[in-house]
Amino acid sequence: MTVNNQAVALKNYDYVRAALLERREIAFLDVREEGPHAEEHPLFAANFPLSRIEYDAYAKLPRRDVPVVIIDEGEGFAELAAQRLIVLGYTDVSIFEGGIRAWDAAGGELFRDVNVPSKSFGELVESKRHTPSFSAEEVKQRIDANEDMVVLDVRRFDEYNTMSIPTGINVPGAELVLRVKEIAPNSTTQIIVNCAGRTRSILGTQSLINAGIPNPVHALRNGTIGWKLAGQALDVGQTRRFADVGPETAAEAAQRSRSVADRAKVKRAQLTEVKQWQQQSERTSYFFDTRTPEEYEAGHLPGFRSVPGGQLVQETEMVAPVRGARIVLADPSGVRADMAASWLAQMAWDVYVVDGLEAHDLSERGPWKNPLPPLPKVDYIDVAALAQLQASNTEVLVIDFSTHAVYVRGHIPGAWFALRSELAQALKSIPSAAHYVLTSTPQELAVFAATEMQAHSGKKVSVLHGGNAEWSKTGQPLEKGETHLASPARDRYKRPYEGTNIGPEAMQAYLDWEFGLVAQLAKDGTHHFWVL
Repeated sequence: MTVNNQAVALKNYDYVRAALLERREIAFLDVREEGPHAEEHPLFAANFPLSRIEYDAYAKLPRRDVPVVIIDEGEGFAELAAQRLIVLGYTDVSIFEGGIRAWDAAGGELFRDVNVPSKSFGELVESKRHTPSFSAEEVKQRIDANEDMVVLDVRRFDEYNTMSIPTGINVPGAELVLRVKEIAPNSTTQIIVNCAGRTRSILGTQSLINAGIPNPVHALRNGTIGWKLAGQALDVGQTRRFADVGPETAAEAAQRSRSVADRAKVKRAQLTEVKQWQQQSERTSYFFDTRTPEEYEAGHLPGFRSVPGGQLVQETEMVAPVRGARIVLADPSGVRADMAASWLAQMAWDVYVVDGLEAHDLSERGPWKNPLPPLPKVDYIDVAALAQLQASNTEVLVIDFSTHAVYVRGHIPGAWFALRSELAQALKSIPSAAHYVLTSTPQELAVFAATEMQAHSGKKVSVLHGGNAEWSKTGQPLEKGETHLASPARDRYKRPYEGTNIGPEAMQAYLDWEFGLVAQLAKDGTHHFWVL
């Protein structure tokens, strides 16, 4: 097959399986939207949607000659993805011949849901270590009896704020070992760790046990899902969060976490090595700062991305899709990096923690900036000009290429939601207009879609300068809800453990699926996971 005058090889099940078994670097990319990806995919096929390739590639595939194998379901997405990656400078791009159905026919295991490597690993940990847990009913009885107990919610703050266990305090997973002594200074205080389902509560509980915390520690069995299935009420809008820790607590936590990391055979690195790796072209390296985003923005190592440790372990393939790559973690306290690294090592990653960091090393400030290729030349329109066109009833129509979730939360009045990966189909639903204005969050998604939009529509196409952020910043009105959908909400899988309106059948089905992951891991056989 030839794409852009470059031969694109076809690869098969034996090639991909051999690369995984031999721990060679491979970017096995499922370029469908997240919804179809969650229905079925190979264990290490990282979701890498066609509609975001230019935006995601340089951050997630830092080595331009990394072996890339693209899989889809025969829709033609793989060919388009190969073309875009080649234009971006990737030189070893191939397509999985026959797509998902060929993987299945060859005997490859197919997994449902998202973040499956981490979730299946969590189930393996529980099966090997028999991580202690209490049922929702038992925890509710303890809360009602006002026992000496703390409930620690290890999810992201936004998840916790949406719904939480009564009395629960938000302490994202990698923060547990660092913060727990300040929260429960009495060593007899019972600690309950919860997440939405199972994985993060299992790994959070086991983190405290592995670190030798003296308190009794149990997971809330099945998390907020189990709580709801037991017919118990969840809190909404809670804001309880961990506090800062003193130097004595931090020092003790550093010793405990380093001991766990050493037992997990985590490797150590010095800044001199890190700087060499950042220039290295023959090996894929990811550089992550595992602290809170606030700490990261106050000062971090140049070239490191903010990925809090708990989410890194939960969603590894979303930020590090190259299996077999090197992962380097930084945290001046050591604790968050060591605990996250201990799990990544058991998940068969080549993981390092940077030692000896000083305050002056954290010379870069502000949020992480996504590395992007040069933006294509497009016609821009500013907010004032667009608002004036709309007010004068000029035949102008806005198309929003944000995620469905972002679109629903608020969009330019009259804007249509469209998936770039399904643009030709979406245009059949969008009214014809003399002038189309594209927008998105972030703005670059619309910029990268402009050329295709021009080719498909044959009409005038402009991009809103600054995108939705600029529209909101200038005080323009927003419209909420699913007002104009030209594409289905396929870009994000609706997780059965998020939100407050999920039915009990879906929640129970999700738990049943998680229980079966260990057996699926055994059938797949490519993971190299081990348990401390």
